[in-house]
Order: sequence, then C-alpha cells, then structure tokens
Amino acid sequence: MELNIIHEDKHIIVTEKPSGVPSQSDKTGAKDMITILKEYLKSKYPNAKNPYIGLVHRLDRPVGGLMVFAKTKEANAKLSEEIRTKRLKKEYYAIVCGKPEKEREELRNYLKRIGSINMSKVVTKNAKRAKEAILEYEFIDSIETDEYGVLSLLKIKLKTGRHHQIRVQLSNANMPIWGDKKYNKTFAKMRKFTPIALWASLISFNHPKKKTPYTFTLNPENRYPFNLFSFQ
Repeated sequence: MELNIIHEDKHIIVTEKPSGVPSQSDKTGAKDMITILKEYLKSKYPNAKNPYIGLVHRLDRPVGGLMVFAKTKEANAKLSEEIRTKRLKKEYYAIVCGKPEKEREELRNYLKRIGSINMSKVVTKNAKRAKEAILEYEFIDSIETDEYGVLSLLKIKLKTGRHHQIRVQLSNANMPIWGDKKYNKTFAKMRKFTPIALWASLISFNHPKKKTPYTFTLNPENRYPFNLFSFQ
C-alpha cells in the first residue's frame, strides 16, 4: 500500500487512512495503520530498529480519511490531552440516503456499545453504560439517483468520540449512510463490496511540541460516490 503522508516531523505523522484498513491490529489479522507506519519509518530510517507509533484516535475500518499519529510517547500524551480537553477537532463528509429536514442541526443521543456484535445503539440517558454523543451536521447538496433514490451530502462536526457515533446517530435520524452494512438496511444484505460514504476530511489540534495550531484537510471529491457531488 502506498502511503499518502500529509505531514511529518519529529513528533507527529498526519496521513490518509484508506477505507478498509484497520487503525490498529484486530482479530482479522489484516495489516493495520500502526504496522504500516512502523514499516515506513524503518524503511526511511534504517537505524531505527523499533520506531514508536502512538495511536491518538481511531477511524472505523470501513472509513477513510485523515489521522494523526504520535512519533514519541510525549507527543502521544500531549495529543491525548488535546482530545480529553476537546481541543482536537474533527470534521467529516458523509453521503446519506434521504434528505434532512433541516439545513443544519445538532444531534444529541445516548449510545450504548454492544461488544458481542460490534455495534452501538441509541438508548435512554439512564440506561446502563450509556454515553452522550453529540454531532452537528450541515446540509450541502442532494441528488436523485435511479438505484438509491435521493442522496445527500453532509458536512459533520464531531463533538464527542463514541463507538460508531456518526453512523448510529445519522441512522437514528432516518439518514443512514450510503454503503453502511451495519446501520443501513438497504446495504445490510448486499454481498457486493461498497465503500462506506463517510470520510474524515479535517483534523485540527495544537502541535504537541510547538503548541501552535495545526489544521489539515483532505477532501474525497475524486472517490465514489463522493464524486457525484460538487465540493466547490
């Protein structure tokens, strides 16, 4: 796999995670981003026998887009603090089936993770192990398709980081994501591969060493089905 490195310095690597590649090792044994980045560093710096790559945050395996990884334990701790204090910001593009009623809306739900089936569901506030999930979406455009009916492009600002959060909340709001085989009934029984139309397009944080704000963007306009829409 050819890496798309967006930024690299002594402390961090910002890179594209392709759809279908795990963020970290899982039970499938498929090569993950941490392994790929360690191999990249070993190749680039032959004297580095065991280079450090710290996982700061995750993207679901089917989801592609921007991720930041730490190259030192100190950077990992600083970036983890950025997440804890909600200074690290993430934005996504999603294509959903249907059209939202509102141009912009904040969705607030309580989610419970079901580990046995690797899914989450919306529950009441008082439910056991319930965690609050907050996101804000902005409607960009809609198109009519022969196969899937109306599809809409949304920009999403993630305000919390819960398991499958965007996928669950949009499905609960009757806007399931195109290609999502877990939370979109249209795709649940499809045998053919369809890349989920969810893309991490922006990440913003304070650099762990320089303390200055860094923002990176990577839009999916050349990837299907995002290429059905205009990003201008």
